[in-house]
Amino acid sequence: MQRHAGRYLAGLAAVALLAAGCGDGGGAAEDPGAAAGAPVTGGKLTWAVETEPVTFNPHQYAQAKARLLVWNSFEALLTHDEKGGYVPWLAKSYEASSDGKAYTFKLRDDVKFHDGDKFDAAAVKANLDQLLVPGYAPGVTSTQLKYYAGAKVVDDSTIEVDLKQPDVGILDFFASPQGAQVSPKSLKSPNLKAGGPDVVGTGPFILDRYSKGQEVHYKKNPDYHWAPANAGHQGAAYLDEVTYRFLKESSVRVGALTSQQVDVVEGVPATEQGLVKADPNLQFSQHLNSGTAYNYYFNQTRVPFNDIKVRKAFRDAVDVDGVLQGVYRGTATRAWSILSPSGPYYDPSLEKTYGNNPAEAGKLLDEAGWATRDADGFRTKDGARLTVRIVLSAPFVRDKRDILAQAVQAAVKQSAGIDLQVKVVDQGTATDALNKGEFEVFDNSRADTDAGAALALIVPKGAPINRHGFTSPELDAQVAAGSATSDPAKRKEIYTSIQHTLTDNATLLPLYAPADQIAAQKKIGGLGFEPTAGVPGSAYNVWIGK
Repeated sequence: MQRHAGRYLAGLAAVALLAAGCGDGGGAAEDPGAAAGAPVTGGKLTWAVETEPVTFNPHQYAQAKARLLVWNSFEALLTHDEKGGYVPWLAKSYEASSDGKAYTFKLRDDVKFHDGDKFDAAAVKANLDQLLVPGYAPGVTSTQLKYYAGAKVVDDSTIEVDLKQPDVGILDFFASPQGAQVSPKSLKSPNLKAGGPDVVGTGPFILDRYSKGQEVHYKKNPDYHWAPANAGHQGAAYLDEVTYRFLKESSVRVGALTSQQVDVVEGVPATEQGLVKADPNLQFSQHLNSGTAYNYYFNQTRVPFNDIKVRKAFRDAVDVDGVLQGVYRGTATRAWSILSPSGPYYDPSLEKTYGNNPAEAGKLLDEAGWATRDADGFRTKDGARLTVRIVLSAPFVRDKRDILAQAVQAAVKQSAGIDLQVKVVDQGTATDALNKGEFEVFDNSRADTDAGAALALIVPKGAPINRHGFTSPELDAQVAAGSATSDPAKRKEIYTSIQHTLTDNATLLPLYAPADQIAAQKKIGGLGFEPTAGVPGSAYNVWIGK
C-alpha cells in the first residue's frame, strides 16, 4: 500500500488564514483581522449571512454558502491543504492499495461526538450505511459513492473502504460536507434530514438553537481538544458563542455591520463594497470559489434548445462582460468554461472564442427557422414565440443572480429577439418544475474542491444535475477516467477535453466565477476562507480583539 503522511491541517476555518489575503481580481483584499491583535479567548460573536440553510444535516448539504455552518459542528476524515491535496483530519493517516481499489484509514482515538459517544470505525461505517439508505442522499450515492463497494471495521481505530474500481474521488468525498461524521445516535433522529440540535457531530461548536427565518446559535464545545497540529491554536474555540443571523438583503447586512449590530457579514455585493472599504472601522476580503463557474445550461431535450444553432445564438446574443459590469460593477470575474478559473484544470484557451456577436446570433436564428417577429419584437416560428424559461430557487439565489437574470433577459431580447422568462420561486416549486422538465435554462454553480466531483454531478448520462440532457459515451468514459487517476497531468488532459466538448456543443453559457466576501469590524481576528473551496471558513479560529 501507498502511505500518505499524517500531515495535519487546520480546521477548515483556521487554515483559511493562508488564503485570507487572496483577491479575486475584482477588488483589493486585505488580511482579515490584521488590526485585531493577538488572539483573545471568550466573547460572543454575531455574524450576518446571506443564505439560510435548507438543512443542517451535512449529508444533505447542497448550498455552498452553508459550508461555514457545517464545519462549525461537523468534521470529516480528510480535508484539503492550500494546494488542494488531501491530508488527514479525524483520520490520523490513510493508505491506498496498489490497485487503487481499497483505502485504509487510521482514525484518531481521542474524539467524541457532542452527545458523548466515542468517534470510532463503527461510527464511520454507520455514516456510510446511512448514506446508502434508499432516498436518503441519492446525489451522493450516484456520484461520490458511485464505486463504493463496502466498508470493513478492522478494529476500533481502523476502517477499510473498498471500491468496485479505482476512484480518487472517494478522497474528495471523505473531505466533503457529505462525508462529515454524524453521531450514530443522531442517525436515528426523526429530524435527521433537517438537522438541528438533535443532529450532532464532533466539531468545536455545538448547535443549540435555531429560529427558522431568523438565526442559528452555536456554543463552544468545551471538550474539544483534537484540533490538528497547525490549526492556529489548540483546544477549544476562542469564542464562547456565535450567532448567525439570516439577512438576505445585502443592504440590510451591511447596514447592520456599519451600525455595529453585527460583527461580521458575508456576501458583500459590488453596490456595498465601496461603503465597506471607505469605513476605517471595517475590514474587507474576498476569494474566488472553486468547482464550476456560475453557468446557464441549455435544456437540449426540449424545443428550442434541441437545435444547436439556437443554443449558439443565445450564447452569442449576450455581451457577458457588459452584463456583469452592469450588475457587479467590475467586481465579477468573467467565466468562459464550465470550470471556475480559480481551479487547476481550467482551460484558458477557451477565452474569447465565442459570444457577444448579435449579428451571428441573428443569422443562426434565421437559419434555424426563427426568422419572423411578433408585435413585441420577439422571434417566431410557425406562429410560436421563441420563449425559454429559467426557474430560480429562492434559497439558492445569491450574488444578485435574480438581477443578473433580468439583465440577461434584456440582452437576449434586444440582441436576438429571444423571450427569456425569469421566475424566482420557492424550493418546492422549483424542484417540481425541474423534475417535470418545465424549463429551458437551468442555472448552477458548484463549490466542489475537486473538479472531477463537480463534473461527475453535471456531465454523465443520468447524473443528478445533468439537466441539459447532453452526454455521450465518450464524455461518460472521460469523467470516469478522470476519477480513476490521481495523475494531475492526465486529469488536466481529460478535463480540458471535456471543457472543449461542452463548449463546442454549446451546452452552456458560462457567466462568472462565484466569489465570497467577508466584511467585519476591525477588532475581529482569525477570519478567512477555505483554501481550495474559497468560501468563508468556520468560526473555530475567530476571536474578538480588545
